[in-house]
Amino acid sequence: MVTLLNIVVVEDHDSFRESIVETLSAQGHLVVGVDCAEALPELDNIHMDLMIIDLNLPGEDGVSLARRMRVAQPGIGIVMLTARMRLIDKVTGYENGADIYLTKPISLDELSAAIQSLARRIKSAYIVSSTLSLDTLHLRLIGPLSAINLTKQESMLLSAFVLAQDRKLETWQLIQVLGKSEEDYHKSALELIIVRLRKKMIEAGSSPKPIQAIREFGYQLCEHVQLL
Repeated sequence: MVTLLNIVVVEDHDSFRESIVETLSAQGHLVVGVDCAEALPELDNIHMDLMIIDLNLPGEDGVSLARRMRVAQPGIGIVMLTARMRLIDKVTGYENGADIYLTKPISLDELSAAIQSLARRIKSAYIVSSTLSLDTLHLRLIGPLSAINLTKQESMLLSAFVLAQDRKLETWQLIQVLGKSEEDYHKSALELIIVRLRKKMIEAGSSPKPIQAIREFGYQLCEHVQLL
């Protein structure tokens, strides 16, 4: 069974980056590709489980990026991809945050297998440390930090995310969950509910970005939530 992740690929070779994104997306992962570290601020609304980082990047190099991301997000998975094959380079990679260090050329099958192995560790630790419980009867979200009262609409949306395939829902589906129609319900009203729900999830003890927007699609729940 494939463990699905939110993955960011930082690789300046366009065709190779696109091949990685296409391959991993076909396996069900949510994958975004950028060509340099300086493009990452554009992805601030995306929760990242794992990063694939080329070391020879324009601007900030891959070692520096990995070291910075390891400090900012200790639980993130980091796969380094590089043509650097010397032992000292591998040691440097692991010392600066790499979970897995792979040398080019590499087959996409090997990369996928390495990611899946790492994914099991990431998700196991993630679920144990941050599981939330939703009490739909009493409209309560229970987490490691506190129990938070939800509105009926917030509870309905969170329940729908939990039950959805890959925990993703399109905007029109979310509007329907609320008992509204696209014709008479403005998307900004939905966005406001999502913002408030995110805030309450964080207060309960979730990750910093428990629900992420997916451009021209809708939203995805990025947190394990148990229905009571």
